[in-house]
Amino acid sequence: MSARYYLACDLGAESGRVMLGRLEDGRVELEEIHRFATVAVRLGDSLRWDVLRLWDDIRAGLRKALARGVAVESVSVDSWGLDYVLSGGGQELLSAPHHYRDPRSEAPFQRAQETPGAKRIFAETGIQMMHINMLYQLLAEQWRSPRLLLLADRFLNIADFVHYLLSGVARAEESLASTTQLYNPATRNWSDWLISFFGLPRHIFPEIVPSGTVLGPVRAALAGELGAGASLQVVATCSHDTGAAVAAVPAEEGEDWAYLSSGTWSLLGVELPAPRLDAAACELNFTNEAGYGGTTRFLKNIVGLWLLQELRRSWAEQGMEYDYAALSREAEQAPAFGALIHPGDGRFSKPGGMPEKIAAYCGEQGAEAPQTVGATVRCVYESLALQYRRTLEEIEAVTGRKITRLHIVGGGSRSECFNQCIADATGREVLAGPVEATAVGNVLLQAVALGHLESLQALRDTVRRSFELKQYLPQRQEEWAQAFDRFLGLGLSG
Repeated sequence: MSARYYLACDLGAESGRVMLGRLEDGRVELEEIHRFATVAVRLGDSLRWDVLRLWDDIRAGLRKALARGVAVESVSVDSWGLDYVLSGGGQELLSAPHHYRDPRSEAPFQRAQETPGAKRIFAETGIQMMHINMLYQLLAEQWRSPRLLLLADRFLNIADFVHYLLSGVARAEESLASTTQLYNPATRNWSDWLISFFGLPRHIFPEIVPSGTVLGPVRAALAGELGAGASLQVVATCSHDTGAAVAAVPAEEGEDWAYLSSGTWSLLGVELPAPRLDAAACELNFTNEAGYGGTTRFLKNIVGLWLLQELRRSWAEQGMEYDYAALSREAEQAPAFGALIHPGDGRFSKPGGMPEKIAAYCGEQGAEAPQTVGATVRCVYESLALQYRRTLEEIEAVTGRKITRLHIVGGGSRSECFNQCIADATGREVLAGPVEATAVGNVLLQAVALGHLESLQALRDTVRRSFELKQYLPQRQEEWAQAFDRFLGLGLSG
């Protein structure tokens, strides 16, 4: 097989990158061409995304990649979910899009819990109840900026918006649409009931296309600017970054494995053939997101390495600079089983003052707060690992599956200390890698869309051949069982 090349634009909540993928002889290789920050900006009392800077960085990365002179066949973009861009009146951008951590959606969320109620919304969408979901962001738009919605011709989620800028084709890719809490997994289309109930303008909802849809060539004018050939195709693979990452989980066939996409968020779940919309899934606050090929990503969103990102930011403001590798080393040196927190406490999802929040939480629980950087990071690692154990047990209870293996992909899979904590806490074999699973899934789903790979399983076989996985086996089970009992007694507030 001759080499084939693809470009992946992988946009995370902390950083973005343009990656060049090469597929040859059943193996895939990635090269990072351009990395950049995905910048949130304070504007008055709101938090916004700087999408113009984002688009500028994406174009810069594409120019660098195409200057290599290799025959790139396609490009695809993946991004975080929840956030969107409004266009209308001949304007590509009506306003700077809000960040999902902007507090504007909290009040609409609380009102929707009362009417029509969480159970009714879950039955319609199968999506975990979180105030950051796009449904509540649109309701905030409707209540606070009604004229903006009147001007809008459509919304597009972030990756879909970039696909539109690249191709001129405005579509909502299914995996990304499914995260909005406005998508019905039974009809595989927008929820007309919810749209009507809340009085949202139906015309702004774009056509949904399946994962792996070829949208068409790059716009002619843009192709000239980038130095691209007229045949460079834009592919909507899994535009949701977790969807792309789960597609690249190097699992063999069977039902005894779960995945953890470990980044800003921890997305922990299993792949199902159909959504679970029953009362147990609703009560335990699971989510059903669309995966490649009609699969369902049955998972829970857990506050993840956001905790470390915020700690790192606070320490940097105090003149203490740490990269993530250094933080992991500090944690390895710290004593085990010190302070614990519940990652689901509401205060931890909000930006700012993370060391103080952890200390305050520990004080409320009658425990001593961690006193060093290493002890604080160890607290985060162990607390998250114990939350994963609880979530895996809930998944087993709801689905009836017995999970023996956990695949960890994404940036969090780099930390040996964290991975070992997860194996120990969950009592399950952990297989870590690949780190760049989202970009790998993005690239190889392009290959499937263009007919260069035949199936999702062929994609996963390619991942296993291409990347070395590191195994972690459970240790210190009795001590971790005691820590789990402590964890189950922790309270929630905020």
